[in-house]
Amino acid sequence: MLKRWLVRLSFLFAAVSSLSACGYNDIQEADEATKSGWSEVLSQYQRRADLIPNLVNTVKGFADQEKDVLIRVTEARSRVGQIQVNPSDPDSLKKFEQAQGEIGSALSRLLVVSENYPQLKSDANFRDLQAQLEGTENRITVARKRYIDTLQKYNVLVRQFPVNLTAMAFGYSVKPQFTVENEKAISVAPKVDFGGSAPKPAPANR
Repeated sequence: MLKRWLVRLSFLFAAVSSLSACGYNDIQEADEATKSGWSEVLSQYQRRADLIPNLVNTVKGFADQEKDVLIRVTEARSRVGQIQVNPSDPDSLKKFEQAQGEIGSALSRLLVVSENYPQLKSDANFRDLQAQLEGTENRITVARKRYIDTLQKYNVLVRQFPVNLTAMAFGYSVKPQFTVENEKAISVAPKVDFGGSAPKPAPANR
């Protein structure tokens, strides 16, 4: 009986050693790193989305006539919330990328519009929200960079021989890259030139 168990243990040890040598453990580690990185990306995008309602309401209080800009921001946020993103599905990821790009563009336009309202720019609540938004944009940039780096390491690993054989055997494949095209950076306050024209007066407080 003891001999039989020793034989089984030796086979088990050989199997574990074989998996380690062929890169199985490395694949697991790299895969978990991509999952953790993606979770951080989603967390920072959610942080940005959570700021939008308060930002829109604050701007509305001083610039209610900018309804088109306010509606675009709100609708862009709503579209993102409707997407069930799967980072391993290129089509799903592409829709998510486009939706986030729309939010970035809409928010950039909103900050441009805010330059036209001195009372809004001097409002403490707006300044606080803008600072939070700028900080969140920086966090998004960092989170995206880290995720892309971990994704690159994972993709290189599962392509390498002989690890690629292990990857195929256990169903691991290359994951699609993540890039948000046309997402305007809003971490820096926009420079606005109104051609020397005087800014529109802000509406009186109600």
